[in-house]
Amino acid sequence: MAYLKQLQYMRKPKLLTNNQTTNRTASRGRYGNCKATALGITFHSKKEATRYLELFDMLKGGLISELELQPVFVLAPSVKYDDSSKKKPALRYVADFMYKNAEGKIVVEDVKGFQTDVFKIKRHLLKLVHGIDIRLT
Repeated sequence: MAYLKQLQYMRKPKLLTNNQTTNRTASRGRYGNCKATALGITFHSKKEATRYLELFDMLKGGLISELELQPVFVLAPSVKYDDSSKKKPALRYVADFMYKNAEGKIVVEDVKGFQTDVFKIKRHLLKLVHGIDIRLT
């Protein structure tokens, strides 16, 4: 892939000397991900950055069109409870990518290493409210 050389890690693991110890892996997220940069864009994981480079090559090759990063879908509007003075924000789902494939069908894609319970609920609501299936990579 032409753009894989552009992939850079945002946080480099901390090197420890023999007399130093640590209880956790340096600069890792909750699910073991490490931020990465591809073509000047920062992603939440190396896997997501690599997928972006693949999609970018497909976009340049004409296999997909209208590539969008971090599209937002409203799953439920904001509400105000009777016992609260503040409005609660709308429930949103932010996907990793959205694009049109060669057949003109819109594809919503999310790169997941681990499916949380919150993700499973939001995936279900996205299908129910908008009729959109999420393609997991």
